[in-house]
Amino acid sequence: MNYRQEYLKALEKDCIELVVNAYNTAITDKKYKIDWLENDFSELLGYYVNESPLSLKKRITCKTENKLLSELENKKKGFADKLPRIDFVYFKIWKENRFHCYMEAKRLKQKNSNLKRSYINEGMQRYISKKYPIGCMLGYLLEGQSSETIKGINIMLKKDKRETEILNHKQNKLLENYYESNHSEIGIMKHLIFDFTEF
Repeated sequence: MNYRQEYLKALEKDCIELVVNAYNTAITDKKYKIDWLENDFSELLGYYVNESPLSLKKRITCKTENKLLSELENKKKGFADKLPRIDFVYFKIWKENRFHCYMEAKRLKQKNSNLKRSYINEGMQRYISKKYPIGCMLGYLLEGQSSETIKGINIMLKKDKRETEILNHKQNKLLENYYESNHSEIGIMKHLIFDFTEF
Protein backbone atom coordinates (compact mmCIF):
# COMPACT_ATOMS: atom_id res chain seq x y z
CA MET A 1 0.00 0.00 0.00
CA ASN A 2 1.45 3.40 -0.92
CA TYR A 3 1.42 6.49 1.27
CA ARG A 4 -1.63 7.94 -0.52
CA GLN A 5 -3.74 4.85 0.24
CA GLU A 6 -2.53 4.88 3.85
CA TYR A 7 -3.43 8.55 4.17
CA LEU A 8 -6.88 8.01 2.64
CA LYS A 9 -7.51 5.17 5.09
CA ALA A 10 -6.55 7.43 8.02
CA LEU A 11 -8.73 10.25 6.65
CA GLU A 12 -11.74 7.93 6.36
CA LYS A 13 -11.24 6.85 9.98
CA ASP A 14 -11.14 10.51 11.09
CA CYS A 15 -14.25 11.36 9.03
CA ILE A 16 -16.16 8.44 10.53
CA GLU A 17 -15.23 9.69 13.99
CA LEU A 18 -16.39 13.21 13.08
CA VAL A 19 -19.77 12.11 11.71
CA VAL A 20 -20.40 9.73 14.63
CA ASN A 21 -19.58 12.57 17.05
CA ALA A 22 -21.97 14.81 15.07
CA TYR A 23 -24.69 12.17 15.37
CA ASN A 24 -24.11 11.90 19.13
CA THR A 25 -24.36 15.70 19.43
CA ALA A 26 -27.59 15.68 17.41
CA ILE A 27 -29.06 13.03 19.73
CA THR A 28 -28.02 15.03 22.81
CA ASP A 29 -29.21 18.42 21.49
CA LYS A 30 -32.48 17.00 20.04
CA LYS A 31 -32.79 19.81 17.50
CA TYR A 32 -34.16 17.54 14.76
CA LYS A 33 -37.67 16.43 13.84
CA ILE A 34 -38.43 12.80 13.04
CA ASP A 35 -40.38 13.83 9.90
CA TRP A 36 -37.34 15.59 8.38
CA LEU A 37 -36.14 14.68 4.91
CA GLU A 38 -32.79 13.05 4.21
CA ASN A 39 -31.05 16.32 3.32
CA ASP A 40 -32.30 17.92 6.56
CA PHE A 41 -30.50 15.28 8.63
CA SER A 42 -27.41 15.56 6.44
CA GLU A 43 -27.25 19.35 6.85
CA LEU A 44 -27.58 18.97 10.63
CA LEU A 45 -24.74 16.44 10.78
CA GLY A 46 -22.59 18.51 8.40
CA TYR A 47 -23.11 21.54 10.63
CA TYR A 48 -22.03 19.64 13.74
CA VAL A 49 -18.99 18.20 11.93
CA ASN A 50 -17.76 21.65 10.90
CA GLU A 51 -18.46 23.16 14.33
CA SER A 52 -16.47 20.42 16.03
CA PRO A 53 -13.09 21.38 17.53
CA LEU A 54 -11.90 17.97 16.29
CA SER A 55 -12.54 19.00 12.67
CA LEU A 56 -10.30 22.05 13.21
CA LYS A 57 -7.65 19.97 14.93
CA LYS A 58 -7.69 17.42 12.09
CA ARG A 59 -8.07 20.20 9.45
CA ILE A 60 -11.03 18.45 7.84
CA THR A 61 -13.91 20.32 6.22
CA CYS A 62 -17.29 18.79 5.37
CA LYS A 63 -19.49 19.84 2.44
CA THR A 64 -23.00 18.51 1.87
CA GLU A 65 -24.91 17.91 -1.40
CA ASN A 66 -21.71 18.15 -3.38
CA LYS A 67 -21.68 17.74 -7.17
CA LEU A 68 -19.16 15.28 -8.59
CA LEU A 69 -17.32 16.35 -11.74
CA SER A 70 -14.86 13.77 -13.06
CA GLU A 71 -13.74 15.39 -16.33
CA LEU A 72 -14.17 18.54 -18.42
CA GLU A 73 -14.10 17.03 -21.90
CA ASN A 74 -17.11 17.48 -24.24
CA LYS A 75 -19.32 19.32 -21.73
CA LYS A 76 -22.39 21.07 -23.10
CA LYS A 77 -24.47 23.89 -21.72
CA GLY A 78 -26.40 22.77 -18.64
CA PHE A 79 -24.08 19.86 -17.83
CA ALA A 80 -23.70 20.98 -14.20
CA ASP A 81 -27.41 20.45 -13.50
CA LYS A 82 -27.04 16.79 -14.51
CA LEU A 83 -23.98 15.99 -12.38
CA PRO A 84 -24.41 13.36 -9.66
CA ARG A 85 -24.57 14.72 -6.12
CA ILE A 86 -23.22 12.92 -3.11
CA ASP A 87 -24.44 13.78 0.38
CA PHE A 88 -21.09 14.32 2.11
CA VAL A 89 -17.62 15.20 0.87
CA TYR A 90 -14.89 15.65 3.46
CA PHE A 91 -11.59 17.10 2.38
CA LYS A 92 -8.18 17.83 3.79
CA ILE A 93 -5.05 19.30 2.23
CA TRP A 94 -1.75 17.64 3.12
CA LYS A 95 1.65 18.07 1.46
CA GLU A 96 0.14 20.03 -1.44
CA ASN A 97 -2.43 17.30 -2.14
CA ARG A 98 -6.19 17.42 -1.54
CA PHE A 99 -7.66 14.21 -0.12
CA HIS A 100 -11.40 13.37 -0.12
CA CYS A 101 -13.71 11.06 1.81
CA TYR A 102 -17.29 10.43 0.59
CA MET A 103 -20.52 9.43 2.32
CA GLU A 104 -23.99 8.80 0.90
CA ALA A 105 -27.02 8.86 3.21
CA LYS A 106 -30.50 7.35 3.00
CA ARG A 107 -33.51 7.35 5.33
CA LEU A 108 -34.60 3.97 6.68
CA LYS A 109 -37.71 2.58 8.37
CA GLN A 110 -38.05 -1.01 9.51
CA LYS A 111 -41.39 -1.55 7.77
CA ASN A 112 -40.76 0.51 4.64
CA SER A 113 -39.53 -1.63 1.73
CA ASN A 114 -39.24 1.38 -0.61
CA LEU A 115 -36.70 3.07 1.66
CA LYS A 116 -34.70 -0.16 2.02
CA ARG A 117 -34.75 -0.61 -1.76
CA SER A 118 -33.56 2.99 -2.17
CA TYR A 119 -30.72 2.29 0.29
CA ILE A 120 -29.56 -0.51 -2.03
CA ASN A 121 -30.31 0.99 -5.47
CA GLU A 122 -29.68 4.70 -4.93
CA GLY A 123 -27.09 4.26 -2.21
CA MET A 124 -24.93 1.16 -2.31
CA GLN A 125 -25.27 0.68 -6.06
CA ARG A 126 -23.89 4.14 -6.82
CA TYR A 127 -20.62 3.12 -5.19
CA ILE A 128 -20.61 -0.36 -6.75
CA SER A 129 -21.20 1.05 -10.25
CA LYS A 130 -18.49 3.66 -9.55
CA LYS A 131 -20.88 6.52 -10.22
CA TYR A 132 -19.56 7.72 -6.85
CA PRO A 133 -15.98 7.29 -5.64
CA ILE A 134 -15.78 4.62 -2.92
CA GLY A 135 -17.07 5.79 0.43
CA CYS A 136 -19.35 4.97 3.35
CA MET A 137 -23.11 4.56 3.56
CA LEU A 138 -25.10 6.34 6.28
CA GLY A 139 -28.56 5.11 7.23
CA TYR A 140 -30.89 7.46 9.12
CA LEU A 141 -33.19 5.11 11.02
CA LEU A 142 -36.51 6.89 11.65
CA GLU A 143 -38.76 3.98 12.70
CA GLY A 144 -38.18 0.50 14.09
CA GLN A 145 -35.08 -1.36 15.14
CA SER A 146 -31.71 -1.25 13.45
CA SER A 147 -31.13 -5.02 13.45
CA GLU A 148 -34.55 -5.75 11.88
CA THR A 149 -34.09 -3.03 9.28
CA ILE A 150 -30.70 -4.44 8.26
CA LYS A 151 -32.24 -7.91 8.16
CA GLY A 152 -34.79 -6.53 5.67
CA ILE A 153 -32.03 -5.05 3.49
CA ASN A 154 -30.19 -8.37 3.55
CA ILE A 155 -33.36 -10.25 2.52
CA MET A 156 -33.66 -7.94 -0.50
CA LEU A 157 -30.02 -8.52 -1.42
CA LYS A 158 -30.54 -12.29 -1.20
CA LYS A 159 -33.65 -12.04 -3.42
CA ASP A 160 -31.48 -10.13 -5.90
CA LYS A 161 -29.01 -13.07 -5.78
CA ARG A 162 -26.43 -10.88 -4.08
CA GLU A 163 -25.86 -13.06 -1.00
CA THR A 164 -22.15 -12.21 -0.94
CA GLU A 165 -22.98 -8.50 -0.53
CA ILE A 166 -25.09 -8.67 2.64
CA LEU A 167 -24.41 -6.31 5.54
CA ASN A 168 -22.54 -7.97 8.41
CA HIS A 169 -22.42 -6.47 11.90
CA LYS A 170 -18.89 -5.62 13.01
CA GLN A 171 -17.51 -4.35 16.29
CA ASN A 172 -16.72 -0.65 16.27
CA LYS A 173 -15.73 1.35 19.32
CA LEU A 174 -17.46 4.50 18.01
CA LEU A 175 -20.84 3.14 16.92
CA GLU A 176 -22.90 0.12 17.93
CA ASN A 177 -24.82 -0.04 14.63
CA TYR A 178 -21.83 -0.52 12.33
CA TYR A 179 -21.88 -2.95 9.40
CA GLU A 180 -19.68 -3.92 6.48
CA SER A 181 -20.51 -5.44 3.10
CA ASN A 182 -18.12 -6.98 0.59
CA HIS A 183 -18.33 -6.30 -3.14
CA SER A 184 -16.21 -7.85 -5.88
CA GLU A 185 -16.08 -4.53 -7.78
CA ILE A 186 -14.95 -2.25 -4.94
CA GLY A 187 -14.07 -4.34 -1.88
CA ILE A 188 -15.44 -3.50 1.57
CA MET A 189 -18.15 -0.88 2.05
CA LYS A 190 -18.80 0.54 5.52
CA HIS A 191 -22.36 1.19 6.77
CA LEU A 192 -23.13 3.49 9.72
CA ILE A 193 -26.72 3.31 10.94
CA PHE A 194 -27.77 6.35 12.96
CA ASP A 195 -30.83 5.64 15.11
CA PHE A 196 -32.99 8.77 15.40
CA THR A 197 -36.07 6.89 16.69
CA GLU A 198 -35.76 7.76 20.40
CA PHE A 199 -36.64 11.43 20.32
